Amino acid sequence: MHAYRSHTCAELTAAQTGQTVRLSGWVHRVRDHGGVLFIDLRDHYGVTQVLCDPDSPVFEAVERVRSEWCIRIDGVVKAREPELINPKLPTGEIEVFIRDMEVLGQAGELPLMVFGDQEYPEETRLRYRYLDLRREAMQENMKLRSDVVASMRRRMWDQGFREFQTPIITASSPEGARDFLVPSRLHPGKFYALPQAPQQFKQLIMVSGFDRYFQIAPCFRDEDPRADRSPTDFYQLDLEMSFVEQQDVFDTIQPVIEGVFEEFGKGHKVDKHWPHISYADAALWYGTDKPDLRNPIKMQDVSEHFAGSGFAIFAKLLEQEGTEIRAIPAQGGGSRKFCDRMNAYAQKEGLPGMGYIFWRDGESGMEAAGPLAKNIGPERTEAIRLQLGLGKGDAAFFLGGKPAAFEAVAGRARNVIGEELNLTEKDRFAFAWIVDFPMYEADADTGRVDFSHNPFSMPQGGIEALKGDPLAVLGYQYDLACNGYEIVSGAIRNHKLDIMIKAFELAGYGEDEVRARFGGMVNAFQYGAPPHGGCAAGIDRIVMLLADEANIREVIMFPMNQRAEDLMMNAPGAPTSDQLMELGLRIVPKE
Repeated sequence: MHAYRSHTCAELTAAQTGQTVRLSGWVHRVRDHGGVLFIDLRDHYGVTQVLCDPDSPVFEAVERVRSEWCIRIDGVVKAREPELINPKLPTGEIEVFIRDMEVLGQAGELPLMVFGDQEYPEETRLRYRYLDLRREAMQENMKLRSDVVASMRRRMWDQGFREFQTPIITASSPEGARDFLVPSRLHPGKFYALPQAPQQFKQLIMVSGFDRYFQIAPCFRDEDPRADRSPTDFYQLDLEMSFVEQQDVFDTIQPVIEGVFEEFGKGHKVDKHWPHISYADAALWYGTDKPDLRNPIKMQDVSEHFAGSGFAIFAKLLEQEGTEIRAIPAQGGGSRKFCDRMNAYAQKEGLPGMGYIFWRDGESGMEAAGPLAKNIGPERTEAIRLQLGLGKGDAAFFLGGKPAAFEAVAGRARNVIGEELNLTEKDRFAFAWIVDFPMYEADADTGRVDFSHNPFSMPQGGIEALKGDPLAVLGYQYDLACNGYEIVSGAIRNHKLDIMIKAFELAGYGEDEVRARFGGMVNAFQYGAPPHGGCAAGIDRIVMLLADEANIREVIMFPMNQRAEDLMMNAPGAPTSDQLMELGLRIVPKE
């Protein structure tokens, strides 16, 4: 017999009744039923109930075991009485009577329990992640992640892609986040960077003549953490294609993403039609470039109804350049209690509040109520109702000013309204391509123009588009939104050297700097670069959605905490003086 097991803890059935077997695993829990000891023995594959009574030669040894001890048992498979069968377990028809036992690894006092579903502070869970990962939910999440990655790989190979690996140690590249720098021992005073993405390399792969590339790529960005973003590293399905336009990329990645969500989506509806929504329309309608389309609410510009109206706050606001009034329609939200609650929500988010109108039964039929309705009068109120397609029992909320100041809050309010009024479909994955991103943005304080998205994207209109206002230039850039998260980002690349140099020039990078920083690509583009484009899908975020988790750390094996610390491995740590000397570095204390 094998040294540790003849079967896993998920394999035994009534067919093995009477056989002597060997199992190894962890003591999930121990139950003492009047001198008979029952142990749920757990391994990666499942749970088997084993038992021991005073007739067993190892009864005294079994009495000493505790939760999470790692043990090996030999025993005889016995069929359970019909009334004792556990249909929830694959091994629920049998139990194993222990004849011999070996303790493979004792466990001390546990900082968190593996059995049960108790909540523990995240600090405890991350410090003892190896115990946290033994819990059933975490085991399922990690298996799901592995299965999703395998499915992605199969689907990419099926479409004629080949997987190639790109360097981990490379040069710094402007990808929209801070680099992690790595000092060079052989070249004192110089630094490598961990790649924020394989961007330049995958473009060079296209220039090298490999038509379809993909990679399950690690990416490193020194970012502030969020619930849906790791502060240090993440993985993405990275792909690039030659001789393609934007729609070709969409047609390639859709069956991969759609298939994965159908395969692992637990029966949730997966939308087949993925609308194309411009960045400008997404901001107007949803207040975000990653809208949750399960929520049917679509915001609208209602400025014309407030211009010159009796509501002085909005009327005066609209006299200022660049301002507008937007409405959030709320079907079923027509009660003062709900409207007051949403107004308080806006105040909590840092705005003065949200105006509202709601429609109810009146003496002569449906009437509009609320402070705004009284100020702007019945004609304007009715025009707003007709524009928004609302009726009795509905409401509308209003925010005004420069969109940049209130758009994000409006988008969050839209989500809250959809949730509270049960308008958001919970059992659905809703996708949308967000397209026509602006190539550039201006810093609110300095007015300096910089790239707003991927700097290596092709501007719509080519070099002619770069001769006018930079803030009016749109790029062939696109994101895929799903249920309020960005899960794919990509672009058709700028493969023409003159356009690339001009594009960087508008963002403040001179030609000499471009040639110095991106010499590999600059040189390559002089030798027949093909038109190419691609995208990258965030694996961590996709698995988070499929696992129905709200925090990305629930689907990463060994994540950092909110402060970008690895509590288990004590990283980051202080270097030794020898290491600093070897690298020619010195730590300058903060004042």
